[in-house]
Amino acid sequence: MSFTENQEALVNSSYESFKQNLPHYSVLFYTFILEKAPAAKELFSFLKDTSGVQYSPKLQSHAEKVFGLVHDSAIQLRTKGEVALGDATLGAIHVQKGVVDPHFVVVKEALLKTIKEVAGDKWSEELSTAWGVAYDGLATTIKKAMS
Repeated sequence: MSFTENQEALVNSSYESFKQNLPHYSVLFYTFILEKAPAAKELFSFLKDTSGVQYSPKLQSHAEKVFGLVHDSAIQLRTKGEVALGDATLGAIHVQKGVVDPHFVVVKEALLKTIKEVAGDKWSEELSTAWGVAYDGLATTIKKAMS
């Protein structure tokens, strides 16, 4: 199944909405991650010494990078049929931090829950699928770079 023009458009429009309230959605994203996997807090340097998720420029920057990479993956899937990493160090960074397969599942769930909040009444299974496929493409590519 190829990534369709409509799927790319869905990701693009919701990504733009995400960026419009980046501080709020960044906190929400990491809150969802820690609700599902509290120990994941240790994987993020900007959360290690905090009592919980609160706004910080580093948190916002990392969330913007994660969502931006998934957005870029959607574009790559549509135009090339595969995802290539623009940052060759991503695999090594994930290995260094101790990221394992279950972490990718938690991040995907948190990403989709965040996009559901972003989309509001525009949320649909089609939107969820578009983001899910784009995320899976990125995750697969990062996992390959980790080995």
